Amino acid sequence: MVKDQKADGFNRSGASFRVQNASCLDAPHCLRFDRHQATRNSPFVPKVWHPMRLSNYFLPVLKEAPREAEIISHQLMLRAGMIRQQAAGIYSWLPLGLKVMRKIEQVVREEQNRAGAVEVLMPTIQPAELWKESGRYDDYGKEMLRIIDRHERDMLFGPTNEEMITDIFRAHVRSYKDLPLNLYHIQWKFRDEVRPRFGVMRGREFLMKDAYSFDLDIDASKAAYYRMFASYLRTFDRLGVTAIPMRADTGPIGGDLSHEFLILADTGESEVFCHAGYLSLDVPDASVDYSDDAAIAKIFSDWTSAYARTDEMHDEALWAEVPTDEQRSARGIEVGHIFHFGTKYSAPMGATVTGPDGKDVPVQMGSYGIGPSRVVAALIEARHDENGIIWPFSAAPFHVAIINLRAGDEATDAACVGAYDKLTTAGLDPLYDDTDERAGGKFARADLIGVPWQLIIGPRGLKEGEVELKERATGERETLAPEVALNKLTAWFDEMTERYGG
Repeated sequence: MVKDQKADGFNRSGASFRVQNASCLDAPHCLRFDRHQATRNSPFVPKVWHPMRLSNYFLPVLKEAPREAEIISHQLMLRAGMIRQQAAGIYSWLPLGLKVMRKIEQVVREEQNRAGAVEVLMPTIQPAELWKESGRYDDYGKEMLRIIDRHERDMLFGPTNEEMITDIFRAHVRSYKDLPLNLYHIQWKFRDEVRPRFGVMRGREFLMKDAYSFDLDIDASKAAYYRMFASYLRTFDRLGVTAIPMRADTGPIGGDLSHEFLILADTGESEVFCHAGYLSLDVPDASVDYSDDAAIAKIFSDWTSAYARTDEMHDEALWAEVPTDEQRSARGIEVGHIFHFGTKYSAPMGATVTGPDGKDVPVQMGSYGIGPSRVVAALIEARHDENGIIWPFSAAPFHVAIINLRAGDEATDAACVGAYDKLTTAGLDPLYDDTDERAGGKFARADLIGVPWQLIIGPRGLKEGEVELKERATGERETLAPEVALNKLTAWFDEMTERYGG
């Protein structure tokens, strides 16, 4: 409980309100309201401040991974307290895992918006009539979870949304003047895998961003496809990985053009064959102009002209034409898939627009998927070591773990909370480990959950005017003056925000 409070009201003139207390640095729920530290978007809304203390957080880490966890991402997500399995292929997302997934989701959202897509939200439960219209209800197979409601109506838990988005489009769009249009949502899907495995990598329930483009003719539709292609390159680059687009089978979605995006990882489920040039191609930067169809088409051409295929589409004759010293084969994990399928859904479902000549024509369509929940696991597969996860900047649940080596020591507590305050003011998202545990356990936990930096503060170092800073990715440690360490973290954050912040 905070003692000896002295509070000044937040008066009508907008003056700041501050809870002040001599012992506030030790209080687990210290609050400070300050108009001048408010967010940039809402400059007159006071900022509520209290340290994200590990002692108040829910982080149920495990010393060992359960035996059923076969791959490293599944093992580390369970050990790091990110998820809990509720049934075969179905997981609860715990605070750490949810925070990572939400960060990935936001990067995906920002890049979809940048490319001109408009966000909607469709329900998880769909009427079977729509799928019967398209002809896919009987063809989809046992992966579809079919439901009969209390009124004996056939329903289903959506494995994808082509039918529903087509229904929305046909109900509201009538003229070619309303095109082009790209609608997307981020929603949970369910596919009743016969053998769910590998944790969230191949679960039955998963979070998916699926976008759907609508255009008047094939040329405009291909331009929409290329825009999403470029958007995907930027999305994965911002998440700190190189995703190689590969010609893919269209599968049950259908259509005549498809690419899947794979990141390279030793534990990938697909074998990948590609030209070495893909590993050094430039990704479009934030200045890319999505309204310039020619520029976007060139990006598509640059990224698809060389050989790149998975084992499912591999062609030995074409592969032999690639110079031997330029051939690269590895394992890869699919993290995105895009399709162009023309009038496959619009024609049978009557999604038409009136063209410039006054005639009704079915619209040309495409769909574009990224699974944020799957990307969480894929990033771990691509970025880990023997000690745990190594998160990239854009997906890291916290930027810095502030490790208090002697919780309860007045000077050390004050230094930790002071560092937390300065880092949050600079925009960073720290986690303050104030637990009363041995230092070794704190270091191991910070390594396991993959926070990019560890700021280690103890009474002995403070007496010498020093703290320790450890970079998770390299393992390098250095002893610095507190202000120097904080300045280094702030500079890193600014640099990473400039590079990956969009």
